[in-house]
Amino acid sequence: MTDTSASDLRHPTVESALRTVATGQAGLLALTDALQNGLAGPFRQAVDTISAIKGRVIVTGVGKSGHIGSKIAATLASTGTPAFFVHPSEANHGDLGMIAPNDAIIALSWSGETAELKGIIAYSRRFSIPMIAITSGAESALARASDVVLLLPRVAEACPHGLAPTTSTLLQLVLGDALAIALLEARGFTPEHFRTFHPGGQLGANLTRVSEIMRVGDQIPVVRPGTGMPEAIAMLAQKRVGCVCVVDDAGKLVGIITDGDLARNLHRDLTRTTVDDVMTRSPKTIEPDMFAGSAVALLNQHSISALVVAEEGRPVGILHFHDLLRVGAA
Repeated sequence: MTDTSASDLRHPTVESALRTVATGQAGLLALTDALQNGLAGPFRQAVDTISAIKGRVIVTGVGKSGHIGSKIAATLASTGTPAFFVHPSEANHGDLGMIAPNDAIIALSWSGETAELKGIIAYSRRFSIPMIAITSGAESALARASDVVLLLPRVAEACPHGLAPTTSTLLQLVLGDALAIALLEARGFTPEHFRTFHPGGQLGANLTRVSEIMRVGDQIPVVRPGTGMPEAIAMLAQKRVGCVCVVDDAGKLVGIITDGDLARNLHRDLTRTTVDDVMTRSPKTIEPDMFAGSAVALLNQHSISALVVAEEGRPVGILHFHDLLRVGAA
């Protein structure tokens, strides 16, 4: 990473970027202040309202608010709150049928006067569907019609003309994320649940349990204390997992021989030594229910290529870096 020079910081494009970031930060501070004051009650009410419904959350909005709404719906759905986005214009031409009486609606509009929302607003009132507004218009048509109003603070846009939605959409996005995470925590949503909705890609791979990918049975290289190093080296070459477990008569792990141990002992006559003379006596182990992503971090932290998977001190598997590569976690 190159150092930033003074001339870079004074360049108009960099100065513009810094102003945009600073304006966004000021907006987020205003949102924090709002949550610590009048917004706290409505936020709790919004979470309670969504938690109580039997159906799904319908998110809606137009323009930039619509794009933010689509992302909020995706975040809700991926964190245990069934949700999808309905465009207001399409709703006015038949998609209102997607919204059921046991649903709830989150409507985004910075002004609260978006004309395209009138159809959804009227529909929600007609069928008593709870509606949550995310808006900065306290007295707007949307706010007046909604059951819960999440009133955003009026903030300056980063756009020098005050026209392009920038800080306003940032606040909508952050508040939507706050709702999703509050609902996730209220439901006790676990990484296992998260993996159910994210089976693909590296995220799904990182949430794979070690027990699902570890090598077991005859694939685990095991020798007893007192075993000669030539036999251990042959085992190391045969199993090709980068280590050999040394276990006592009770099956307890008492040490490990790794490629690194061999390299550190090349100055010795290994044909005349036993595993007891070479092994690492406090090997790093993991449990079968550890996530693959955590195992990758442990391998990287200690610059090793394999881990012994143990239960109550007994090896039940071997996890090699190649196993993590195979599932896409590394």
